[in-house]
Amino acid sequence: MAFSTYIGGSRRGGWTHSVLPSSSNPKSKLPRKSRRRSLLLRDFIFANFFTIGLSISLFIFLAAFLRYGVPNPISSHFKSRHTRILKSQKPTFRKPVKLDGGNDIVSASVVDITTKDLYDKIEFLDVDGGPWKQGWRVSYKGDEWDSEKLKVFVVPHSHNDPGWKLTVEEYYDRQSRHILDTIVETLSKDARRKFIWEEMSYLERWWRDASAAKKEAFTSLVKNGQLEIVGGGWVMNDEANSHYFAIIQQITEGNMWLNETIGVIPKNSWAIDPFGYSPTMAYLLRRMGFENMLIQRTHYEVKKELALQKNLEYVWRQSWDSEETTDIFVHMMPFYSYDIPHTCGPEPAICCQFDFARTRAFSYELCPWGQDPVETNQENVQERALTLLDQYKKKSTLYRTNTLLVPLGDDFRYISIEEAEAQFRNYQMLFDYINLNPNLNTEAKFGTLDDYFRTLREEADRVNYSLPAEVGSGQISGFPSLSGDFFTYSDRQQDYWSGYYVSRPFFKAVDRVLEHTLRASEMMMALLLGYCQRSQCEKLPISFSHKLTAARRNLALFQHHDGVTGTAKDHVVEDYGTRMHTALQDLQIFMSKGIEVLLGIRHDKAEQNPARFEPEQVRSKYDAQPVHRVIGAPEGHAHSVVIFNPLEQRRDEVVMVISNKPDVTVLDSNWTCVESQVSPEWQHDKKIFTGRHRVYWKASVPPMGLETYYIAIGFAGCEKSKPAEVRILFDKSIPFSCPSPYSCSTLEGDTAEIQNRHQTLTFDVKLGLLQKIKRVKDDSQNIINEELGMYASSESGAYLFKPNGEAQSIIRSGGQMVISKGPLVQEAFSYSKTAWDKSPISHSTRIYNGEGTVQELIIEKEYHVELVTHDFNDRELIVRYKTDYDNGRVFFSDLNGFQMSRRETYNKIPLQGNYYPMPSLAFMQGSSGHRFSVHTRQSLGVASLRNGWLEIMLDRRLVRDDGRGLGQGVMDNRPMNVLFHILLESNVSSTSNPISNPLPLSPSLLSHSIRAHLNYPMHMFVSKKPVETSARPPPLSFSPLASSLPCDLHIVNFKVPRPLKYSQQPIEDSRFVVILQRRHWDNSYCRKGGSQCVSVADEPVNLFYMFKGLAVLNVKATSLNLMHEDTEMLGYPEQFGDVAQEGHVLISPMEIQAYKLELRPHQ
Repeated sequence: MAFSTYIGGSRRGGWTHSVLPSSSNPKSKLPRKSRRRSLLLRDFIFANFFTIGLSISLFIFLAAFLRYGVPNPISSHFKSRHTRILKSQKPTFRKPVKLDGGNDIVSASVVDITTKDLYDKIEFLDVDGGPWKQGWRVSYKGDEWDSEKLKVFVVPHSHNDPGWKLTVEEYYDRQSRHILDTIVETLSKDARRKFIWEEMSYLERWWRDASAAKKEAFTSLVKNGQLEIVGGGWVMNDEANSHYFAIIQQITEGNMWLNETIGVIPKNSWAIDPFGYSPTMAYLLRRMGFENMLIQRTHYEVKKELALQKNLEYVWRQSWDSEETTDIFVHMMPFYSYDIPHTCGPEPAICCQFDFARTRAFSYELCPWGQDPVETNQENVQERALTLLDQYKKKSTLYRTNTLLVPLGDDFRYISIEEAEAQFRNYQMLFDYINLNPNLNTEAKFGTLDDYFRTLREEADRVNYSLPAEVGSGQISGFPSLSGDFFTYSDRQQDYWSGYYVSRPFFKAVDRVLEHTLRASEMMMALLLGYCQRSQCEKLPISFSHKLTAARRNLALFQHHDGVTGTAKDHVVEDYGTRMHTALQDLQIFMSKGIEVLLGIRHDKAEQNPARFEPEQVRSKYDAQPVHRVIGAPEGHAHSVVIFNPLEQRRDEVVMVISNKPDVTVLDSNWTCVESQVSPEWQHDKKIFTGRHRVYWKASVPPMGLETYYIAIGFAGCEKSKPAEVRILFDKSIPFSCPSPYSCSTLEGDTAEIQNRHQTLTFDVKLGLLQKIKRVKDDSQNIINEELGMYASSESGAYLFKPNGEAQSIIRSGGQMVISKGPLVQEAFSYSKTAWDKSPISHSTRIYNGEGTVQELIIEKEYHVELVTHDFNDRELIVRYKTDYDNGRVFFSDLNGFQMSRRETYNKIPLQGNYYPMPSLAFMQGSSGHRFSVHTRQSLGVASLRNGWLEIMLDRRLVRDDGRGLGQGVMDNRPMNVLFHILLESNVSSTSNPISNPLPLSPSLLSHSIRAHLNYPMHMFVSKKPVETSARPPPLSFSPLASSLPCDLHIVNFKVPRPLKYSQQPIEDSRFVVILQRRHWDNSYCRKGGSQCVSVADEPVNLFYMFKGLAVLNVKATSLNLMHEDTEMLGYPEQFGDVAQEGHVLISPMEIQAYKLELRPHQ
């Protein structure tokens, strides 16, 4: 995504590099010997001088060779080399900072810089810096390059968005295929030309169309180092909304295709366009074998502060890492944009003159500063080269080394041979002039990202750039270490990019549904193939392989930084949505058939055979809410309901189906009676009852297994479902009759309550909103004061959140409210009254009774949102919990569902800058240690604008474009549901004050469990045809794991990476993969947390005995992208690679580890 043109400039500055001389070792002094022995020794030496000298020389040579390997050539430090493999140095152990709060100890990292320190220090005054508008007037003395010449790498690139203003296919057809053709042709003409490419979605598409000659030429360019694949993911993913599962998936998909097709594995990441950056990405890349990262879009004041201290290049370390195993080197670009005017140096008016495509010969915008590029020739080359070099030298003073990176590109550039030739021809002439004048102390050339990082590391090895007392890193010397994240991004003035955390929330929710459905399908395919003992049972998974690959790629595509962000044109959003909908349908059909095979109903199921089951929830089209399938069996019949549990622990959970009859009975797989409840179903309408019924019961499903239940009509042996008691406050203008078989009464008084054995919830009946929560265990009470409000936002857009003021409450007294109470579920439903005839929101609050379930400890909030008419133009809808928690406006939100980040509300930053991404969890903690957590199933935005407040944005409808290139607002809102699980916890040990503690806190073990249950729901399938209750089929269940895994150990994925090649692969290749994560949890909250937690992963788990009836063979530790089996280069502890011998897996908290393995059924 491009920036709109912004005229920037610079201010003061410039430093000189201090090059420290290396100290020489003093000569050793030998002890005096007796004179006689000295004379004898002297005579011996004289007699054998040549032989001794030769022997000593040979010995020294062998010792040096064994210690250092083949020496590098010393003629030039700037020569290209393409075979370097970085080996991690041993981790450096420093005295760790222990995290407070009685945590199951994960030590805090020791670093030079934290992003919190930066925010505390920066005043955010937006001082005009002159030509470099967001910086200062940069200058230099001129002698900075006397001892170490300036080495400039100009890196041509083209940023290709897989969807933004056009769909991915439209972009490919009109632009990207021509760009790739151009790259191959123009680079092949001159070996000095270089280029980098990032997005595999486009490269794979081009590869399908390209001729054999083009493919061969492309591969040759990659192999000879002219063309580097950077990142190599399917897309350049967003880092605020994307879940870490999907990030791993999209990078793996791209890297696997690239390696199988061209035979290369990327080692440098290039992320110039995501709107803010997460340390989760740094961790995942490190564990995938990447060596270096490049980032661009960080807050302009943060860039300025880092540039002032020469800290724009640093080593990114995770906040918990005290052993430096997660360190990865980062280059942050210093200026406003990644376009050519903002990359050659601090003065864009000058740099724009060196974008040789901005002439009238091409279709790009001319330079807005009034001075256009001119063709370089012999008459002007000296002036042009010195002008450009002046920018290079000014930019160089912002960094520590004399190796300089200068990107040369923009969105969808190099689309024609003529354009590419204009850039390459002019720059080569400028380079030639610079390089032929040794008094300039500069060598400039085209380069790849790898050329740059390799030369920089070589220089850092030779020259000491470390500052006194700098912690740095054992990975690379001379640079500071940093921890933290780079949200919320601002590119100028008061423009904060916090709107995209919420834009198009409907599709953000679909993204997560596709994610957990893909994960469940991957597991099911792996189980089908693992337990398969003959070719017939391979038919279904193998025939589905193409659709599974398509589903992986459709999820990967949506992780693009204009996909899941909600920042694309309407028709592009439709294209993303249609692709995800197709993938969801395919996956659900596969699972519907797969359960038949796993349950032993049919062994030879093929994809073309119809399924006996169908998903309990279905979507009619890409932008429709899921609809429950209505169960309606005739008298004396029952529908079977098969439930798949995708988690690694046994799951006891209250589940629900919809029935058209209330008189039903629930039975388990053995036809034993199960307690159940029936409640009326209501809807977002003034006529709130639908006429259908919700049937609830408590299901128990084995880990990664299947369990069958029956919903029977007219089964005499069991009690029918117990009807809920209903109390209502309704609009008297609307006719109402109590539905059968419920007993209804009128809500009286100002408050109403629902309760279970753990908590009592009190509601304001007139407003229909939650007021307070009383916990039974300690008889404590917390004020919650739920509020629904709206911001008026005349300047907000898809990217930016720019409210006109504070949010105003929209709820008026006089709405409809229903209280429903049964033995399993109690619920308060509110159809709120607002200023609009049809309210934009209705909501339910549920609590559960289910002994041993996680559900009985949470409060379930479900908001139905409809900002679908022009009444809500330029409005942004929020829910706010105004609690009595004394949090001092400090709270914690997650990054990518993987780790937590401490957030603090700053008065020096506007309201919109204090909003942060909330992919799955936010919590605040009072000074007493009491904690209020909100878990979400989709990515949203969150803030704590006042003490005790937690505010979450639900949806936004915006008329205007916000000036960031999209050219439209966000008006395609869909009706949608947002689901929260709220948890109140009391600490059980002493805890530090989170306001004064600068470190992130971890969720409790219970909170982790709640988040897993919410994000990985059970999948339910209903038989298409009912069976007679007299027939009583045999018990049908499937339980593949030998036992539940420890409850802090999570199976991120269990899959067959290459299903299309499964049958051709030998079993020695280890055709299956399991990816495991050890969660870190705060044990100042109850260890078991009231859940059915049996064990935690303090002891090793043995992969060999993980499955029932399956032998686990050929276990190999691997990188998270499945590309590397050299675990040392990934930074893991040494024992990670030793798993193959014994199968023991011991994972440190916070780590994710991947293993390739083979499965074979026991005979």
